[in-house]
Amino acid sequence: GCRACALPAQVGSRLAGREYRPGVAAAMRFTRRLFGGRTLPSYLVMAVLIVFIVGAALTMLLPKVVESGAVVDRREQVYQRTDAQNSFTIIMQSYNRTDLLLKLLNHYQAIPNLHKIIVVWNSVGIKVPKDLWDSLGPHPIPVIFKEQTVNRMRNRLEPILELETKAVLMLDDDILISAYDLDFAYSVWQQFPDQIVGFVPRKHVTTSSGIYSYGSFELQNALGGSGDHYSMVLIGAAFFHASYLEKFKVQLPAVHSLIDKTQNCDDIAMNFIVAKHTGKPSGVFVKPVDMRNLEKDSNSGFNGMWHRAEHLLQRSWCLNQLAAIYGGMPLKYSNIMISQFGFPNYANHKTKS
Repeated sequence: GCRACALPAQVGSRLAGREYRPGVAAAMRFTRRLFGGRTLPSYLVMAVLIVFIVGAALTMLLPKVVESGAVVDRREQVYQRTDAQNSFTIIMQSYNRTDLLLKLLNHYQAIPNLHKIIVVWNSVGIKVPKDLWDSLGPHPIPVIFKEQTVNRMRNRLEPILELETKAVLMLDDDILISAYDLDFAYSVWQQFPDQIVGFVPRKHVTTSSGIYSYGSFELQNALGGSGDHYSMVLIGAAFFHASYLEKFKVQLPAVHSLIDKTQNCDDIAMNFIVAKHTGKPSGVFVKPVDMRNLEKDSNSGFNGMWHRAEHLLQRSWCLNQLAAIYGGMPLKYSNIMISQFGFPNYANHKTKS
């Protein structure tokens, strides 16, 4: 009844006291046939098996040649698995900057906790660079191109079917932010999920005539005291909850019309929406360590809208129009600045003599 007894006596004596391994025995019979009946040592048998296995694996990596003679790349997109509940999605609106877009997509592939990247393609009439991007792969993070039929600033705030995460990281197509800055800011957003958490603060200022003016948060001291304040965090480099996309969609038509008319101010409108919804300051400012504007690196020659002479005047006008639409000014000031090197801190960027 023993396995060794069913074998020739000579082999059985060698197996006595040792576990019989059918796979190795079969391999030894194969090598005896291969080498003219000679029995090879087991370590040589294993070496031959390893050579065959490695050879088969390498063969699978070779390009496949079809009958037409064309070479088909065997590489497939193998995406890393990230939990949609504990990750975020980048939404990046792009217009006429394909070279810069590809550079940024490559950079953001290495961001921790990133679920996917959605590109809102506003270059109407120009083919999306999906084939070009895929040819540079494989990539660990999936990229989805959403081709638009109309070039509108507010396209990036439209609800997106492919969006699965609660957290959205919205980025302009000329901004590069380091992986550690984004990883840190995402951890901050998880503590303030109902606010906009980002890297670019701005503020509104009330003039003596009651008219609102738009400016950077170093522009003047808003409330008095030694530190500066902000009342908005721009969404071109910020995290916010995906539910705000739905809230933006159902805003009064006057809000959408204002944005379409100016091709501007969708970020100001989003701060109004968040402040009105929460009753708190709309944003939390995270001081970046490494954030760069790469506009000059693009070969398109297209300059951002902030270069326009009327940009600041237009945004001040938007502030007043939105205040009229909403029946008041919901924006509130904050002076909290969260930094990786001091948590939290105050935004005392401007000192007064």
